[in-house]
Amino acid sequence: MPFDFETLTVRDVSRHFGRRRALSRVSLTCRAGQIVGLLGPNGAGKSTLLGILSTLLVPSSGDVRYGDTTPQDGGAALRGRIGVLGHDLYLYPELTARENLSFFARLYGLPAASARVEQALAAANLSDRGDDVVSGFSRGMRQRLALERALLHGPRLLLLDEPFTGLDDASGQVLVSRLVSLKSAGAIVVAATHDLDLAEGLLDRAAVLRDGRLLAVEDGSSSLRERYRQTLDAARAGGNGGRS
Repeated sequence: MPFDFETLTVRDVSRHFGRRRALSRVSLTCRAGQIVGLLGPNGAGKSTLLGILSTLLVPSSGDVRYGDTTPQDGGAALRGRIGVLGHDLYLYPELTARENLSFFARLYGLPAASARVEQALAAANLSDRGDDVVSGFSRGMRQRLALERALLHGPRLLLLDEPFTGLDDASGQVLVSRLVSLKSAGAIVVAATHDLDLAEGLLDRAAVLRDGRLLAVEDGSSSLRERYRQTLDAARAGGNGGRS
């Protein structure tokens, strides 16, 4: 049976780069069918945490478990259940959209690769642009294509680093709809974002990273932007962060 999991658990994870502390005792639990937002200023540790969740970075202390499995035990089978969309979209601009997706489908060793590529083009609303080179695409088109590249292998866990950057309103709403459909299909989505307007109503839970510490954003009737501001203000007043 293919490896799978329904929970992602981060326990007391810290990460240091020399003398710089990027993360400090971060704890977080995510479940299948949830979209979890990581909020916070630049340099707060969001990308570092996503790197650890993707297994590309190793914590200095603490651990991460995918179900009951560690990255060391899960190996390639675990990594095959993770999709990543970062600042680098990992698209080849000199190739067409179809060629890009076909390359990654072969890289994943996917069966019925051609059918999956056509489905991905349709999901990205790019079926009529499949034979156009990516260098001629708008930012929104490239972002949609890169998301489908990250989803080709049907990952359980999808990690997004500022997925709304550079998108116009229409493209942003298309991405929101796609993420909602992934949530309904049982994916675990963890997204670092500054776009609180698009995140409003999308996230099941939100947490703020500040100086490497994770702070819970309380539920309430006020807007996400207001609750985010209150969380940061409380952390500044307290002089240190907390854990979620």
